[in-house]
Amino acid sequence: MRGGARAVAGVDEVGRGPLAGPVTVAAVILDPDDIPEGLDDSKALGAARREALAGEIFARARAVAIAQASPAEIDAHNIRGATLRAMGRALAALATPPGFALIDGRDVPAGLICPAQAVIGGDGLSVSIAAASIVAKVTRDSLMRHMDAQFPGYGFADHAGYPTKFHREALARRGACPIHRRSFRSVSPAATPEPAR
Repeated sequence: MRGGARAVAGVDEVGRGPLAGPVTVAAVILDPDDIPEGLDDSKALGAARREALAGEIFARARAVAIAQASPAEIDAHNIRGATLRAMGRALAALATPPGFALIDGRDVPAGLICPAQAVIGGDGLSVSIAAASIVAKVTRDSLMRHMDAQFPGYGFADHAGYPTKFHREALARRGACPIHRRSFRSVSPAATPEPAR
């Protein structure tokens, strides 16, 4: 409990850096009497361990909510603005209203449904934020595998939209697809696909 708050939510995002796909935000209220073992920053865990922990979090947490900022929203509000908007939506979607939120990073979005504190490096300091980072990562990776089937040739299942050499070369060759962030400098020169031959 923090400052008398009954339900503390951890909030984290995945996907600020990619050239394609949404930013995914998770908000998690853990049950303090039933916290899954091994919670850590999602980047410090292997894929199989993340998947297993995500299942435990969904099964054992008091509440879990996910919100996405689409590529169009990112283009309209910039990556920071779109991420903060999605954080607010994730907190508002929790089935158990939070009394306080711990948010990974430097920013606290305006207009949240509860008081909040930003925690730099929070996914390594707070189990609630770590849980949110795991849920967000597993959710977004699954979505990007689906997007790979819908928009083949870009390698989304392998790099999840991040600017790998393969992805940059595919962008140069094929142009941007509907889930690319056209406001990003690396995408805009390739925003118009090559005409079919």
